[in-house]
Amino acid sequence: MAKVKAHELRGKRKEDLQQQLTELKTELSQLRVAKVTAGAASKMAKIKLVRRSIARVLTVMTSTQRDNLRKFYKNKKHVPLDLRPKKTRAIRRRLSEHESSRRTLKQIKKDTHFSLRKYAVKE
Repeated sequence: MAKVKAHELRGKRKEDLQQQLTELKTELSQLRVAKVTAGAASKMAKIKLVRRSIARVLTVMTSTQRDNLRKFYKNKKHVPLDLRPKKTRAIRRRLSEHESSRRTLKQIKKDTHFSLRKYAVKE
């Protein structure tokens, strides 16, 4: 089987990808048998190619699945942890924009009754 390209895989349906994955896995098992039975050197080099192809197919499958899940949870209140933005721990724990801009009732009264005074300076 020739080298699998990721951009070609993205257009395929899930069933097609699973079928291709099973084909690649059977080919890999055949190559491993050939390796044990002292097969040709060309088959030894092909093992690496098939393993990479399997990884590509699995990567495309998981990425499309995650994209579909992101679309599903787009406007929902709760989003699964693995679909939330990673960022850093400190940023995730930080107060939100709304929370940080809020003021207490005491602070609001203090600001209204004792606002900053403006002075005119003569020269």
